[in-house]
Amino acid sequence: MSLQGKRIFITGGSRGIGLAIALRAARDGASVAIAAKTAEPNPKLPGTIYSAAEEIKAAGGTALPIQCDLRDEAQIAAAVAQAAAEFGGIDILINNASAINLTRTEETPAKRFDLMFDVNVRGTFLTSQAAIPFLRDSAEAGRNPHILNLSPPLSMKPKWFKNHVAYTMAKYGMSMCVLGMSEEFKRDGIAVNALWPRTAIDTAALQMIPGVDTAACRTPEILSDSAYIILNRNSKECTGNFFVDDEVLASEGITDLEKYSVVPGTKDFLLDFFLD
Repeated sequence: MSLQGKRIFITGGSRGIGLAIALRAARDGASVAIAAKTAEPNPKLPGTIYSAAEEIKAAGGTALPIQCDLRDEAQIAAAVAQAAAEFGGIDILINNASAINLTRTEETPAKRFDLMFDVNVRGTFLTSQAAIPFLRDSAEAGRNPHILNLSPPLSMKPKWFKNHVAYTMAKYGMSMCVLGMSEEFKRDGIAVNALWPRTAIDTAALQMIPGVDTAACRTPEILSDSAYIILNRNSKECTGNFFVDDEVLASEGITDLEKYSVVPGTKDFLLDFFLD
């Protein structure tokens, strides 16, 4: 397996899971565009598009930092076009950017509702829309194009909605893009899949949520290793799947997940949402 020479566009990759996926690809010599909002250092959240680009280069990849607000369709179109022009095309799109607000209905301000839908649903849809022509060219050139959304398997069980209706709808919106686009672009040979973690993942964003014990989490590398496996699969055959990280690894014979534990020896992990 290798992502050498692949041209990758990642949303929200200045830190956390997106950056981990970028670095895994960079080790193979991939070209990675990081399209994210953070250009200036934030005391609460480490990492900018520029620090991410430096890490990608240090890992062996080519990096293109692009400041992009996913709420602005013009910025999305310009960012995708810039990456395609710089790299000579796009082979892989990772829709990683996401806003989270775990509040009940009466505690969810319209501003937060709109942010989650603008970034998670609209941002994912419009970034995919902008990338499709380039991914279609990639397919015609036999370059195995993929879209991978960091979103959960779809479930209509009330328990996944009752405590944070707005957030659940927004994340499921990303998954519905997978459901529809995988079928829509199957003829073009473009794979569209989702990936979700079994356990909570230790990221800077998660650490900002009160009451979360990051010692009971796994590291972002479990997702980057899972994504790496998916992105190497045949795009004409592997599409429309809602993958879970440990199941992807197990399919390749990787069942010892100890190295992904934030605290070595942890047995009781904090489970993520949306998985029974």
